[in-house]
Amino acid sequence: MSLLETSRRRSPVSQKDWPQTPDPLRASPFPNPVLQGLYSLSRVLLFPAYWSLDRLLGCWAPNVRCSSLWWFKLVAGSGVLLPLVVVSLPMALVGLVLWLPLQVWRRPFCYQPPPACWVWPQPWHPLAERRRCFVFLTANLCLFPHGLAQFNNLRHSQQRAEAIGATLLDSFRPSQYEVTECSQPPPRVPSGVLKATLPMGLDFVCLQEVFDLRAARRLVRVLVPNLGPVLYDVGTFGLVTGPYIKILGSGLLLASRYPLLRATFHCFPNARREDAMASKGLLSVQAQLGILDGRRIVGYLHCTHLHAPSEDGHIRCKQLTMLLEWVEEFEAESHQNGDAVAFSVLLGDLNFDNCSQEHAKEQGHKFFSSFQDPCRLGPCQEQPWALGTILNSSMLHHSIACSPEMLRRALQKEKGRRLYLAGPLHGSYSAHSWKGRRLDYITYRGVPGSRLSPEAEQVTFSTAFAGLSDHLAMGLKLQVVCS
Repeated sequence: MSLLETSRRRSPVSQKDWPQTPDPLRASPFPNPVLQGLYSLSRVLLFPAYWSLDRLLGCWAPNVRCSSLWWFKLVAGSGVLLPLVVVSLPMALVGLVLWLPLQVWRRPFCYQPPPACWVWPQPWHPLAERRRCFVFLTANLCLFPHGLAQFNNLRHSQQRAEAIGATLLDSFRPSQYEVTECSQPPPRVPSGVLKATLPMGLDFVCLQEVFDLRAARRLVRVLVPNLGPVLYDVGTFGLVTGPYIKILGSGLLLASRYPLLRATFHCFPNARREDAMASKGLLSVQAQLGILDGRRIVGYLHCTHLHAPSEDGHIRCKQLTMLLEWVEEFEAESHQNGDAVAFSVLLGDLNFDNCSQEHAKEQGHKFFSSFQDPCRLGPCQEQPWALGTILNSSMLHHSIACSPEMLRRALQKEKGRRLYLAGPLHGSYSAHSWKGRRLDYITYRGVPGSRLSPEAEQVTFSTAFAGLSDHLAMGLKLQVVCS
């Protein structure tokens, strides 16, 4: 499903057009307040059953069974929660009957604009400022509902969301309105660095597995007044072709420091097992970055999360092919005559690595001929500084794994990487090449023949979310030069 919103203006732009007014994106996902009110009512009716079922599911999580009191907790929890489920089912049924048909009118994302007092960054004028850097962040946060999160050995999604928001806030404060400086000239080969903090001067934040709406709203409250507009609660819900019923969204959340001009979401039509319940897909946005010769400078950002089960490489390959088609379609439809494209960036959790033989098909996909991965030299060949981003789930609550600085120090050494990073699916690395599995990607491309050329300057692997997620965060500093 795709829904596009745009402001079609063919005339030249100037400083007074920064940003466009009125805002091209409508705040509500529904076309009128009545439908929005009915949707809110349906969620209120569904919540008691949702909450009690989620808590009951958490009692059966495998990691809970490690406790010596597991049986007691299971019996006591079930004794309290099962009656709650039964009592709340009639109200949930009414809510479901109301909720399902409303999906026909619902746009597949919520948009939260910045406050009226928000100060946008200065637009980029390449004739006066030949190069500008843009900083991107991607992170899989595992913010499932509480019960589902426990299957990943993570708990307390609401508290984790608060802590994640505080970590993001720390990275915004020093440079809220400053433009990120670039090194001169751009490096011939990008560098990589492991940090205990998030990159400073973030311009775009793309998050995955923000499935819990209450957790998403906690993050929105931090992101909107400190970074800029946010798209959240992304997904196509209800009955879809397959047939599937989508009860979880895509888990995608996107925040931008620059004004957004256009947005769309496509849901993957192919999924199975647990992923069939989630509306995974591609979220695409067009952002205005500046003005060149009276025309817009725009950037494209595409955020995704591919199919999870490791054995389903054929499904991920089909999704990669669809991604490329949707990217081309969105960028072609968004383009206006005279637009200068600074970059097209695709990032997210692709759920395959560049080291396991089982992922050979994904590693050789034509996607990597279209987008450039700065961490990758070729199939099964990573940059010497590249690092795995998925953590060993059994070690998530170890004291070192819960400390950003201690985890950073541990991952600098071979022994620490073997202990805290997840290894290849089967087989083993050589003694001197244990880097873990990198499932998270930030890829980019420019437009051939354009005056604007993007080059990767630095990739950051961050342990800032240690103890809060089962992934490392990744950052990219992208330098765009005007020739």
